[in-house]
Amino acid sequence: MDILKNINLINVPKHVAIIMDGNGRWAQKQDKNRIFGHNVGVESVREALKAAQQIKVKYLTLYAFSTENWNRPKEEVDALMQLLVDTISNEVESLHKNNVVVRTIGDLKSLPGNCEQAMKDAYEKTKKNTGIHLVLALNYSGRWDIQNAIKKIGQKIKNKGIDIEDIDTTIVSDYLSTKGIPDPELMIRTSGEYRISNFLLWELAYTELYFTDILWPDFKQEHFFKAILDYQKRERRFGKTSKQLQENNK
Repeated sequence: MDILKNINLINVPKHVAIIMDGNGRWAQKQDKNRIFGHNVGVESVREALKAAQQIKVKYLTLYAFSTENWNRPKEEVDALMQLLVDTISNEVESLHKNNVVVRTIGDLKSLPGNCEQAMKDAYEKTKKNTGIHLVLALNYSGRWDIQNAIKKIGQKIKNKGIDIEDIDTTIVSDYLSTKGIPDPELMIRTSGEYRISNFLLWELAYTELYFTDILWPDFKQEHFFKAILDYQKRERRFGKTSKQLQENNK
């Protein structure tokens, strides 16, 4: 693939997060129901994972199901839950052979029992692998995660485990469901929507955002690589000036 030759493998983000949007609209354009779009979208997950593996991305986080998605029609929610179970069950052996670690973030306890168990089984099978971490955000929202972290920190203070003055960004990060996962350097959203939809609100503080009109079922490896190339054109200053960065790199 020619586009791959243009990527600087020394400047690849360690962590890429994706909001996989547009399954329903894609299906409607095909005169199909929304569930058909979600099924086809599974192939795009494979494409994104293969692309990330090729350029040695260490973490790939996919927004698979938000807490707000419960508001969708029951038929669609039930189909999504079953799709998650079937996909993980069918793919876990292949993921394991390819050295992938399957992880989840979110409120798994509120998912149907078979879905929660499938995710736990996938993690147990793959947790000792050393390749890319495929992180599935399930029944997840950034606000839920921050709220949950505040409750845990508050309980810790109440039990005199820490003093309120000790709270810093590191402590907050340690109480989020993403503990141990580096913040994403790049977040991709498909389907032409320009918002982050309650996704990794704490972790996206300094993340580069990339939006594409491509609907998720049409998202292929080349589109992933285009996002990486766009990322590599950007200057990540973290509050510093360009001159300071240039001087630090001398």
